[in-house]
Amino acid sequence: MKKAVLVVLMLCTFINYAQKKNGTIYVDHPAINTVEAMTQAFVSGDSDKVAGYLADDFMAYNGTSIDPNDKGQDKESFSNSAKGWNDALDYFSISRSPGAYPDALEYKDDNQKDVIWVQTWEDMKGVHKKTGVKINQPMHRLFIVNKNNKIQTIITYSNANIGSEIRQSYSDRKNGTIYNHHENINTVRKMIYAIENNDWDKAYSFYDKDVAFVDSSSPTMESISLTEQKAMDKQILEKYDVSSIDMVGYPDYLHYEMGDMGVVLSWWNINFIRKADKKAISMPIHYQMNFNEEGKITSETAYYNAKLLD
Repeated sequence: MKKAVLVVLMLCTFINYAQKKNGTIYVDHPAINTVEAMTQAFVSGDSDKVAGYLADDFMAYNGTSIDPNDKGQDKESFSNSAKGWNDALDYFSISRSPGAYPDALEYKDDNQKDVIWVQTWEDMKGVHKKTGVKINQPMHRLFIVNKNNKIQTIITYSNANIGSEIRQSYSDRKNGTIYNHHENINTVRKMIYAIENNDWDKAYSFYDKDVAFVDSSSPTMESISLTEQKAMDKQILEKYDVSSIDMVGYPDYLHYEMGDMGVVLSWWNINFIRKADKKAISMPIHYQMNFNEEGKITSETAYYNAKLLD
């Protein structure tokens, strides 16, 4: 027992020595007010007002940059960019992320005694006027505010993909090839006409074993498996016969360069005969079918009006 008490006492002593305060965190502070006032001036596009919140030696940096020679933005460049952002975006806003609030950190270190660090978590939103790209992204920023309550440094951490999408959208860019004749189109036709001829084993043979089916009439649009799809098909065939299926227009096979993906788009009229009263029902349907490298259908999305079968 005595040994156990000594161990506990030694552990407590270690914990006490291991903990060391290095400053104070404020939830309310003049530096926070300065940061948020500058941010709203930036959103409004008031470059002169933004400049009024910045120190003469101000610099802004991209915290996610991998360029070791990134010199950042000086006071003039950053403040002028406020007008550029405001001119470029509709519905521009920068606001606190839900549940988040800024912190002001006052460090004890000698080299930090004349500054306050402010850290923020914000959401930046807007729609790019030229390209229509929607901006809706979280952003984390670190501000250094000097003893004169002027912002000396900003370090921004955000996703660069949206900016890249905007830049790329200024010019036309091809993203693959559209085919009106292709082996995958042949597969879709063979599958559809196997259904027309009640050859369901052959129809199902064109699908990958892990295929996912999505039905537009589903309220959740959740996918189901091949086994589940077979059960649904059986329920339909208990009430309806397929008299014929007519192709509308012609299928397209789209091979996308991005992601190296392929999808067949096709349009059909499925002609049913309701067994109960021999009523003929024509149901327009649109399929989107994705294919793998083996030429098997890996996903199928069907768009149709389910009420036609009521």
